[in-house]
Amino acid sequence: MLRSLLPALLLSSTAALAEVPRVATDIAPVQGLVASVMGDLGTPALLVPPGASPHDHALKPSEARALQEAQLVIWMGEALSPDMARKIDAIAGEAAALALFDLPGTRHLATREDVLFGAADTHDEDHDAHAHDDHAAEDGHEDHDHDHDDHAAEDHGHDHAHGADDPHGWLDPQNARLWLGAIAEALAKADPDHADTYRANAAAAEARLDEAVTTARATLDPVQEARFVVFHDAYQYFEQAFGLQVLGALRLSDATSPSPARLAALRDALEAEGATCIFAEPQFDPHLIETVTASTSLPVAELDPLGSTLAPGADFYPRLIEDMAQRIATCAQG
Repeated sequence: MLRSLLPALLLSSTAALAEVPRVATDIAPVQGLVASVMGDLGTPALLVPPGASPHDHALKPSEARALQEAQLVIWMGEALSPDMARKIDAIAGEAAALALFDLPGTRHLATREDVLFGAADTHDEDHDAHAHDDHAAEDGHEDHDHDHDDHAAEDHGHDHAHGADDPHGWLDPQNARLWLGAIAEALAKADPDHADTYRANAAAAEARLDEAVTTARATLDPVQEARFVVFHDAYQYFEQAFGLQVLGALRLSDATSPSPARLAALRDALEAEGATCIFAEPQFDPHLIETVTASTSLPVAELDPLGSTLAPGADFYPRLIEDMAQRIATCAQG
């Protein structure tokens, strides 16, 4: 169970209803999931704005204030944001925290050591995908708590290459579906008077997500044979969820710049391997894409795993799934 919130929820002098907890979230997809569960009761704060990298974002004063005031922090976890645990400790040390990527049942995929036209991955196949119950039990996350002291003592440094598990787990809609229930229970514990509302909102959000997945599958069905190149290897959860084929990635992580040899290999292989489309991302330098595609007719489109062009709100996450599917299909179909 989550740690009790600060210090006890306030009671109105005229009503016995608990105050809706102040909630902070790290990235827009998480904010969207939380917003769908909170509904009309409140709006979760966003700590990593559109266009910023969650790996190393420095909080602005307004964001730090939102974290300081939060009674509940819902975030992806240290695999995505290595420094966020220290920020929670330093700024909102008494807040309860829910790290979604650490929840039991969450699907984890191993970080691929290379994505370059069939390059071998050194991970064993039976370790490529696993539910995270074993890690959760080992780390004490079965009660959805966040041990600030342990994380504060760790030194994560500033190397943001991915660890053993690919941290982009929000791009698996089944993970998001699982997390909606956990978010509802976290809010219900913090605010028992609105527990039924949170649970009903989560059920409605699950139904809306199912619709989005159905729409995305129909959108992507005509391009199942298409072969894509992406800016960095952030999409394997989405690939596996929807049966897509990614030939290569310019960058293996958010911090690893591609070598000239890698760019040359991509450039030489694009047409030979039958690439259909290459995707840029708004957070990264477009000149790298231009370097690879300069001598080809390969179409270029923008794909953003954080959905920076989408409006925030309760419908953000299903729209992210639909928008990504539509962008992929449009580029593949020319």
